[in-house]
Amino acid sequence: MPLWAPALCIASLAALALLARRWLARCFQDGPDSDRAPRLICKPSALAKYLLKTCLAVGAGSQPRWAWSGLPHLQTVWSGVWTAGAAVHFTRDYLQLADEGLVALDWAVAAAAGGGRRRSSSSSPAPIVLVIPNSFGKITSNVIKLCASALDCGHRPVIFNRRCQNGCLLTTLKLQQFGDPSDLREAVRYIRYKHPSARLFTVSESTGAGLLLSYLGECGSSSYVTCAACISPIFRCQEWFEKGSPWLYHWLLLIYQKTWLSRYTTALGEIIDMEKLFATQTLKELEEALFCQTKKSNLTWDAYWEKNDPLRDVDEVAVPVLCICSQDDPCRGDADTTLPFELFETNPHFFLLLTKHGGHCGFLKSRSSAWSHEVLLEYFKSVSEFLVTEERTKSFSKRKCAGAVNSMSYKCGRDNSYRGDAFCPHNIHEIFSWQRSYTR
Repeated sequence: MPLWAPALCIASLAALALLARRWLARCFQDGPDSDRAPRLICKPSALAKYLLKTCLAVGAGSQPRWAWSGLPHLQTVWSGVWTAGAAVHFTRDYLQLADEGLVALDWAVAAAAGGGRRRSSSSSPAPIVLVIPNSFGKITSNVIKLCASALDCGHRPVIFNRRCQNGCLLTTLKLQQFGDPSDLREAVRYIRYKHPSARLFTVSESTGAGLLLSYLGECGSSSYVTCAACISPIFRCQEWFEKGSPWLYHWLLLIYQKTWLSRYTTALGEIIDMEKLFATQTLKELEEALFCQTKKSNLTWDAYWEKNDPLRDVDEVAVPVLCICSQDDPCRGDADTTLPFELFETNPHFFLLLTKHGGHCGFLKSRSSAWSHEVLLEYFKSVSEFLVTEERTKSFSKRKCAGAVNSMSYKCGRDNSYRGDAFCPHNIHEIFSWQRSYTR
């Protein structure tokens, strides 16, 4: 062996180690480059200005330092498939619906001093965070960590479980369609009845945004929700089912859904061709077998999505909705074709926070913390403070307007020719413009 050979090997190994170190530094800890800062895409409004001013995570100057920034698949798997997360205890409420169906509400509770569980009082004014998991019912590590973060901030998180998902029993021969908000509507009314003085925030994950957006669109200003947020939402759901996600995620979701459906083979066999269902090879075929080509209905694929498209009533949404998305989302696909930018640019109720990295429901700063959760909690606080300010301003303007009316009425009748039915020429609403809105 030549004398220079060992030196060449050592130099090569040192060069490889240096390259690997630089690559790992880029993947595990993103630099503070300006192009890595999140972008807030929305229609200019008073609320948008307030969020940029008060919510540090939303502001353009905020530059999150990502863990595994160059590895979106690893972020996605860690937060979605990997189930290890913060230790959170849950207590379950079963809610019987009008048609005798059953859904479950899992309340996250903090540990008591003696090692037990401490549940919040029904009269507690602490805000409630209603979490809607993905449409497949998978309770991911991301959901658990979100509940833990909300608890730490003094909120009361509760997870909404659909019929026969996550251990909820199937008591009727009916499953919840992708964008049917009827069950969620009853659950929100129940929460409102049990906690009338608490603000209600809602958060959805991934395909769970379909249910949340359907609910907000159908209910409009009667949703009882203060504000809402979506983490890595899927907007064009019909196209997503047709094109499918990368094969690994597609295969995992297909196997997971078939597994929990297999527990109800006998019962569901009365309305669904279970043999055909278990033979399906794609999520589209599975969805069709569940809701379109059943023994009691025969819907076309397009007709099904006319009823379940999450954006079908999007113009009726009456509360602020923040959507957190990443450009490298491996499940949703290319951001330019899968994100409805025109919705955020024209509708004052929708805000898109777009980051360069984050994967699908990832946005990891470390193995145990997610930047998206910090954003949501700051967003809830900022919107609440803004609405309180708006209410005070409107109340003050009303009192001022009422005082002006009384004063003008006195002046109109001071010459003793005033009659109770006389017409007053002063147009109060032209003089005092007191009506305000966060969409102005």
